Amino acid sequence: MIRPAAAAAIKRWQEALIGLAVIVLGLYWAFFTGGGLLHWIGYLVVAIGLALTVTGIQRARFRTGDGGPGVVQIVERRISYFGPLSGGIVDLDALEALSLDPTSRPPVWLLMAPGQPRLEIPLTATGADQLFDAFATLPGIRTEHMLRQMQERAAHIVVIWRAASVRDAARRLH
Repeated sequence: MIRPAAAAAIKRWQEALIGLAVIVLGLYWAFFTGGGLLHWIGYLVVAIGLALTVTGIQRARFRTGDGGPGVVQIVERRISYFGPLSGGIVDLDALEALSLDPTSRPPVWLLMAPGQPRLEIPLTATGADQLFDAFATLPGIRTEHMLRQMQERAAHIVVIWRAASVRDAARRLH
């Protein structure tokens, strides 16, 4: 009944659409129910809907596709990537740097941890959309910067985030 391209677009933006539906419900309660407790709850529901919409838009911008090489799994702050030619496991707590290589085909995330080879995860790998929540927990990460770099497709590797210990070490060198 629904074209595959339309179904994919709806799936990509589903969280933002749910947020918009929550906003509409909150506005209905706030302005068309005649006051009382439901009126005030409507304002709270609108605020929750705004938060859902903003995060839904960010997640939709992070999703770049599906069906790429490999599978990503995240279990208890441990990122696992199983690809056709490479793979590996990195703990988020051990991560020293996160970069994006838009020149690779397909573009890949580069995860660096001490004592481990660099883990390359294609943006289109199955389950790669889970990385948004994992990356969002990194202290000091600028989510909007990450999303902008994903869409700009620079001609070089872009550093998205570095651990505080790595940033401090670089400052001491200069």
